[in-house]
Amino acid sequence: MLANEASDLETAISDEEESISNLKAEIEALDDGIRALDKEVADATENRKEEHDDYTSTSAANGAAVDILGFAKNRLNKFYNPSQYKAPPKRELSEEDQITVNMGGTLAPTEAPGGIAGTGIGFVQAHNGAAPPPPPAADMAYKTKGEESGGVIAMIDTLVNDVEKEMLEAKLEEKDAQGDYEKFMDDAGAKRAEDSKSMTDKEGALADTSDSLVNNKEALKDKNFERMETEKYLGELHEECDWLLKNYNVRQEARVGEIDAMGKAKDVLNGADYSL
Repeated sequence: MLANEASDLETAISDEEESISNLKAEIEALDDGIRALDKEVADATENRKEEHDDYTSTSAANGAAVDILGFAKNRLNKFYNPSQYKAPPKRELSEEDQITVNMGGTLAPTEAPGGIAGTGIGFVQAHNGAAPPPPPAADMAYKTKGEESGGVIAMIDTLVNDVEKEMLEAKLEEKDAQGDYEKFMDDAGAKRAEDSKSMTDKEGALADTSDSLVNNKEALKDKNFERMETEKYLGELHEECDWLLKNYNVRQEARVGEIDAMGKAKDVLNGADYSL
């Protein structure tokens, strides 16, 4: 019985030691996975920021190019197609300027716009610092006014369409990239939460198994001590039994002699005489 109980404890201890080893390996793997996932999230966030910055700077540059082309087209229309020319908005007077005009005064001349060709529009460099490409070379061959206006304006319209198409494609790519990033972040968040919970559960199981292992080792120690004491008692009992068996005949003869002596003593008391 004690041997079976000790054997059961030894089996339980072996199973618990194996379970503890497996749990430690699984916890380490989960921890490594969480660290790797955190790095992926950090890298993806940095890449998304760089992509968005590139998109923002490129959009600004393309927007400036469209503005410049629109300004150039409007200036050409002033000469070739006056009906399509759009005059610049009138100067908005400040309260001080309006008082000056009302009093018959003269306003200071408006500061000439800077930028490209006096348009007030400046180049917006791309994220890598490169300036926009130079304009196409002009065709200096003689053309009529209508042919020249149509060709130049058509070229400007083509350039504007190309830039606007590029801007639309960039906008769609930016939207897709942002959507992919947000989905990745959602999936990564869910994965991290799941792995963190699994890691917490395994750490709890590891603590419980470790406590059980300590208790079973202590129980096995007590059981082995109890078995040793029992075996010692059984050994002493076995020696006593062996002695009794070994001296059984001698003890039996002595017992018969004792009984015979007691019988004679009784007879003497009853008047018997064994002196002869």
